[in-house]
Amino acid sequence: MSAARPPSTPEPALGRSFLSDRDAALAPSTSGWSDAAGVVVGDIPSAVAWCVDVGRTAPRIGEGATADLWEILADTAYRDVALARMLEPHLDALGILTQAGTDLDGDRDPWGLRSVGVDAGSSWGVFAAEGAGLRLEAHETASGWILEGTKPWCSLAAHLTHALVTAFVGAERRLFAVSLGQPGVAAHDGPWIARGLRDVVSASVDFAGAAAVPVGDVGWYLRRPGFAWGGMSVAACWWGGALGLRDALAVAAASERADQVALVHLGRADAALWAARAVLREAADLVDRRSTTDMRLLAERVRGTTADAATRVLSESDAALGPLPLVADERHAQRVADLHLYLRQHHGMRDSARLGRLVLEAEGSP
Repeated sequence: MSAARPPSTPEPALGRSFLSDRDAALAPSTSGWSDAAGVVVGDIPSAVAWCVDVGRTAPRIGEGATADLWEILADTAYRDVALARMLEPHLDALGILTQAGTDLDGDRDPWGLRSVGVDAGSSWGVFAAEGAGLRLEAHETASGWILEGTKPWCSLAAHLTHALVTAFVGAERRLFAVSLGQPGVAAHDGPWIARGLRDVVSASVDFAGAAAVPVGDVGWYLRRPGFAWGGMSVAACWWGGALGLRDALAVAAASERADQVALVHLGRADAALWAARAVLREAADLVDRRSTTDMRLLAERVRGTTADAATRVLSESDAALGPLPLVADERHAQRVADLHLYLRQHHGMRDSARLGRLVLEAEGSP
């Protein structure tokens, strides 16, 4: 269906609750945060500062308010997918530090983060990807730990103060906190020709004798339950980003020119997102209750369900709205491009195969 002018995404009612049981329950409210988000979009330093401000009061994952945390991420992605893509790793890093026993406000610094310049105003990335032909190693010297090598897929490295980085210590990986502003750190500016998330440059970083401090023991980063929790936080962002497209479908379906087909597209999108919402809400409860559920299995189920729902909504949106909003509505076209790229953090059939293996492990291979 096409229209004389492209449908625009409506603003949600004040206090609209996405994933949490509460109405306008967040303090400060996500509606206030989102008003600020509208000001900083496209201005990376301001966006990063906004993320730091949100992190000062946002709940930490697994601490009893996981649904509220995911609501913040979903609400942000509803307003701007790229901003959520910036916010999620910063909040993830703060959660990781909490899980490692750090509370700088409470004067708990068991890993010596202050020695690398960390304070309440630090902005964080989490750089844990590996790439063919690239390797980052950590070596302990008489004066402390240093990082040597190259790390791929380091989002916004040129704009952040600090990062949590995985590096090899022998054959195993360990997590380190590192200042990105020191002379031994060089962030690449590309290649990055992305049409989606175009401001969230994710390129390699070279480390040459960069001072760092370990966070957790060898292997802790990957073994902790919070590793799976972080993957579900990303799914909350996907969900919020797709919700904006679902609302555009609702505007189109309410038009005087709409027919039954427009209602079909809306219904399919709504059902997919409602199912994913239920999965996210249950997962948040399981995380907060420290359920004995295998968190790896839970995360793959949540991510797979949500990725499928968001992909379905993208398809329904393309079919229902046609090309006009993709070429004439900047906000809509950017949301579609951003969400398409963000969803590539789900690895399709490979992640589905991993889920299948985890199912067999949990149920006992026949």
